[in-house]
Amino acid sequence: MKKHALLLIGLCCTFQLMQSQGSPDYDGGLKVTLDDEGTKYFRIISWAQVQGSYETDAPDTSSSTNINLRRARILMYAQINKKFLILTHFGLNSLNSDTMSPTGKGEGSQLFFHDVWAQYNIAKDHVVGGGLHYFNGISRLNNQSTLNIMTLDNNRQSWSTLGLTDQFARHIGIFAKGNFGKLQYRVAINDAATEGLDTRTPEANGPAVYAGKRLLGSKDSGKAYAGYFDFNFLDQESNFLPFKVGSYLGTKKIFNLGAGFFLHPGGSVIADASGNLEKEDVSIFGIDAFYDTPLGDDGSALTAYATYQNNDYGTEYLYSVYGTGSMVYSHIGYVFAGDITKTRFQPYVSFASNSYDATDDNRNILGLGVNAYMNGHNSKLTLEYKNEKFGDSDSGTITLQAMIYL
Repeated sequence: MKKHALLLIGLCCTFQLMQSQGSPDYDGGLKVTLDDEGTKYFRIISWAQVQGSYETDAPDTSSSTNINLRRARILMYAQINKKFLILTHFGLNSLNSDTMSPTGKGEGSQLFFHDVWAQYNIAKDHVVGGGLHYFNGISRLNNQSTLNIMTLDNNRQSWSTLGLTDQFARHIGIFAKGNFGKLQYRVAINDAATEGLDTRTPEANGPAVYAGKRLLGSKDSGKAYAGYFDFNFLDQESNFLPFKVGSYLGTKKIFNLGAGFFLHPGGSVIADASGNLEKEDVSIFGIDAFYDTPLGDDGSALTAYATYQNNDYGTEYLYSVYGTGSMVYSHIGYVFAGDITKTRFQPYVSFASNSYDATDDNRNILGLGVNAYMNGHNSKLTLEYKNEKFGDSDSGTITLQAMIYL
C-alpha cells in the first residue's frame, strides 16, 4: 500500500470499505491520498438522480408525463492533518423543461453551494466548525442524506425550515458535534436568512407570517438555534458527516432513539387590529426512532423509522406545506433475500399525517414503492406511487427514478 501511494501520489484512487451504502465493490469511493499514512487526502463524491413521472390529475393543458433532473451534485472534503477539515458541496436541483433556460443562465439551471464549512477537532470525538452547514436539529429526517434515502425522496415536511430561514436546509452559523459514548450530539447557532419563501405581509388580526428578520430586523429576529441528540443502542453510526443514512440494507444493526429542536426567537410576525407588528417565537420539537437490521445470513433486511413532531411557526400559521400543528411520519421497508452482488429488491410503504391549527383538514400522504439495488445505493432504480390528500385536493403521482453515485 505504501509503495502504491508513493508511486501514484496525488493521482491514484484508493478505496476504503464503506459498508453503510450496501455496495459490495464500491469501497470508499474516489479518495486521493497525499501521504503515506493517509492522513492527508481529499475525497470526491458525485451523484445524479433522474426522474420520469406521471401525474394522475394534471391540468387539461399540461402533459401528464414529465422528466426531471432531481439532483446533480458534487461534494468534496479534504484535510492535511487530523486537526481540521474543509467540505464543499455544490450542484442543482429539479431541472426540468419549465426551469431550463436557452443559454443555461436561468435560475433553475444555476449551480449553487449547498454546503461550505470548516471544522476543527478540539478533543477526541468532539468537533466545532462554521460556515454554510447541514448540522440541523429536530429529527433524523431533517438531517437526511440524499444518497441513501430508502423512499423516493425525503418526507418534505421533515425539512422543516427549508426556504423559510435557511438556504435549501442549510444555515450560515457555527456548530459543535460529537459523541459521549453511544450518545451522539449536534448543536448549532445560526444567522437566520433575511429573505425567505414567505414573502407575505401580515394582515390585521390575521395569521402569523414567517418573516421576522425581514420585517423586524436582525436585533430581535436574527438568530436561530438547533440541536439533535440520538442514542445508539446497537452498532454505532458514523458522526463524521452530518448526513444521516436512510437504509443500511442489513450491513449494520442499528437501533437509535433521538430527540431534537429548532428555536427562532422572533421568527414570525403578527399584526394587531391597528396593523402594529408583534413578534412571535418559532419552536419545533421532534422525537424519533430508527431501526435497521439484517434478518439472517441470506441478505434479507428490515428498515423502520417513525417520528413525531410538534410545530409552532406562530399563530394560525399555514404556508405551503408548513403549518403550526403536529406531524407524524413513518416508513418501513424489507429487503428480500438474495446475493448482494446481484440485483436485490426492497418494497416499502410510508405515511405522513400533518395537522394544522389553521384548518380542520389534515394533509395525509401515502407512499408505496420498491427499490431495485443493482449495486447497493450506488446504482438503484426506485418506482413509487404517492397519493396526497389535503382539503379538496387529492393528487397521485407515479415516479420512476434512476440514481448513480460514485
